[in-house]
Amino acid sequence: MTENLPRPARPLRVLAAMSGGVDSAVAAARAVEAGHDVTGVHLALSANPQSFRTGARGCCTIEDSRDARRAADVIGIPFYCWDLAERFREDVVEDFVAEYEAGRTPNPCLRCNEKIKFAALLDKALALGFDAVCTGHYATIVVGEDGTRELHRASDMAKDQSYVLGVLDEKQLAHALFPLGDTITTKEEIRAEAERRGLAVAKKPDSHDICFIADGDTQGFLAKRLGRAEGDIVDESGAKVGTHDGAYGFTIGQRKGLRIGHPAPDGKPRYVLDISPVNNTVTVGPAESLDIGALTAIRPRWCGSTPAAPGTYTAQLRAHGGETEVFAEVVDGELRVRFTEPVRGVAPGQAIVLYDGTRVVGSATIATTTRAAAAV
Repeated sequence: MTENLPRPARPLRVLAAMSGGVDSAVAAARAVEAGHDVTGVHLALSANPQSFRTGARGCCTIEDSRDARRAADVIGIPFYCWDLAERFREDVVEDFVAEYEAGRTPNPCLRCNEKIKFAALLDKALALGFDAVCTGHYATIVVGEDGTRELHRASDMAKDQSYVLGVLDEKQLAHALFPLGDTITTKEEIRAEAERRGLAVAKKPDSHDICFIADGDTQGFLAKRLGRAEGDIVDESGAKVGTHDGAYGFTIGQRKGLRIGHPAPDGKPRYVLDISPVNNTVTVGPAESLDIGALTAIRPRWCGSTPAAPGTYTAQLRAHGGETEVFAEVVDGELRVRFTEPVRGVAPGQAIVLYDGTRVVGSATIATTTRAAAAV
């Protein structure tokens, strides 16, 4: 039986996380419509939210908190604003900076879901007597005959967000509601639903990019935090081909912005192959050198029990990426993965999320990669 909004003998006391956007507002309204006792909460995650949103970036401004409050008023539910700025700074922002400094490419949205929305927020909600936390994510929870819960992809793959929820464990899933997950509809129809409900956020642009980097300039943000650190850009032979102002400003697979003064001997584009924070060196090379055949991932988190035996799964490596077939096994607490076909541009620090059909098995943080030729 697939259900996003279980209907127990008594209504659930639900804490709806309201970002100020259309998805979370509609999710809260649907939770009310399903008969639950809903309270809205906006998370103040910025230590200095004194500016208004520009464009469609971010989700933590004063404007967003006001939009969330207005939506709660229209829905007819109590509303609060909780200050989690310090926890967010420690668990998400500082982690983001430290990961880049170490030459890795983190995903702050996964970290926020793990540490803020389904840890700090859920812990506080449960302590206050709430039964569940509701968000506007597009994912589906399947409830088994024995009451166990599984996380599955959204019914509409075009909007599926299960990748960024792959960090949720069994306990967190037991207290999660995703009212939009079984919706096969366009975003325009969600906006139309919001308009029918009288929600002013119906036409509000979606937030995107990294919420705490309002202008979208990740390199500039990191430069302010880490300072300028000039180093060499080298090719695969170790020959210097350019310089940079900080290795943290690069990601594996990057092609643009390398500022290499002369082309490769074969005239083909060059890509970032490796980032070494130890000697502050960035290695570049041809696209085929990006092909990865295997990887090791650490800190696995399982949406249920740990896989008992090696097996074949599909894996997703980016929030908006496709699936690829893999053979995976857990060895000494680490996830070892071998790809059926080589994949390109995989960076340490990224998350790999395993799927069994539409079911999310779990996720882990990529630690090391092995080039396709060496993985055979």
